[in-house]
Amino acid sequence: MFHFLLFILSFAFQPDGSGDVFKAQAVAETTSTAPKTGAPAKAAEPAQAVVPGLVADSQDPTGRFMTATEVRPILTATKSNWIATREWEGQDLVYVTHLWSWRCGLAQMQVSVNGGPMQIWPMPPCHADLPAPNSILPEDGLPYAAFPLGSVQRLDVMIIYDDLGTDTVSYNGKGLMIP
Repeated sequence: MFHFLLFILSFAFQPDGSGDVFKAQAVAETTSTAPKTGAPAKAAEPAQAVVPGLVADSQDPTGRFMTATEVRPILTATKSNWIATREWEGQDLVYVTHLWSWRCGLAQMQVSVNGGPMQIWPMPPCHADLPAPNSILPEDGLPYAAFPLGSVQRLDVMIIYDDLGTDTVSYNGKGLMIP
């Protein structure tokens, strides 16, 4: 069943947008810049890093959701789930659990709170030696950050895939509230 779902998702999210059936409903706007696919008319030039120091990874399929090619359809379909907020013990908690769960296809994640500057949100390494490389282990830390209660009004998220394509989403912080 899982393979069937992935098969459907691979057709639903074609790079030309023709199969964009499951478009995510984020509170604000979303943008995406994915590298073009298909055979180039001339020799491809090296990819330019979006952020200095980032270099595009190989996109050879692993079957283990470890490349941008493998995780982009899933993250595109689940944009409304990338971030969650929660009021807990007098604080606003911002969770990035969903993005951490697909981090093996990401080079970097940046988050802006209330229109402030984008800040790199550290992600644990991909556990390529394990059967589930995207698993979150106790030593990886916790996939959330705490802010003063009532202070998170807006969240902007930018992910940089390991092929250096990007995707961004803006959220109303209260619209992401979980119980």
